Amino acid sequence: MTGFPSPSDSAPIQARNVRLALGRPPARVEILHGIDLTVATGETVALLGASGSGKSSLMAVLAGLERPTGGEVRVTGLDFTTLDEDALAVARRGRIGIVLQAFHLLPTMTALENVAVPLELAGAPDPFERAQAELAAVGLAARVDHYPAQLSGGEQQRVAIARALVGRPALLFADEPTGNLDTATGAAIMDLLFARAVEAGTTMLVITHDPALAARCTRVVELADGRIVADRRAA
Repeated sequence: MTGFPSPSDSAPIQARNVRLALGRPPARVEILHGIDLTVATGETVALLGASGSGKSSLMAVLAGLERPTGGEVRVTGLDFTTLDEDALAVARRGRIGIVLQAFHLLPTMTALENVAVPLELAGAPDPFERAQAELAAVGLAARVDHYPAQLSGGEQQRVAIARALVGRPALLFADEPTGNLDTATGAAIMDLLFARAVEAGTTMLVITHDPALAARCTRVVELADGRIVADRRAA
């Protein structure tokens, strides 16, 4: 079986024989082919592969954003494959944070409001105070009242990181988080992302096609054609 360490009830991610197919015959396309993966608490794991390798699809399945065609996905002990869409949305709160290449901030909300939204939805206490503290932690204390259009790309991604981590999720998924940034800004964002994940005690999966970025993780899981072809500790 691919994937280490050994499965345990405490592992935040346990995927067994996960398959994903899209469309209907004869145009049905097999995306994932029997993925087995266990991720331990505190790991930083790179899902590495070329475009079309299945890495973003695997992330979507593990995050409960896409329902697998077959297999089992357990996240923090909860079987995601048995939940309906509403239950999955609730289950993600407090368990999962997501940082995407395109930021996906709400354009009509300030940075502070964007970060406070997940706390408000979860009914958490003091959402704006906690959001303000998280924005300060990512270097944006002076930009809390700015709207996304008033922020640079790097600043928008900092807001997205703050939003993803403000609820202290068990898991953080970062899908090509530097894809829309220049090299220097991207490097600074990755430094921040790794530092904040460690400080928050969050297990992180980074989806990337960049071997140099993958090497910053503690473990590299390489995909090709919807299959895991390598699973190794980073050098």
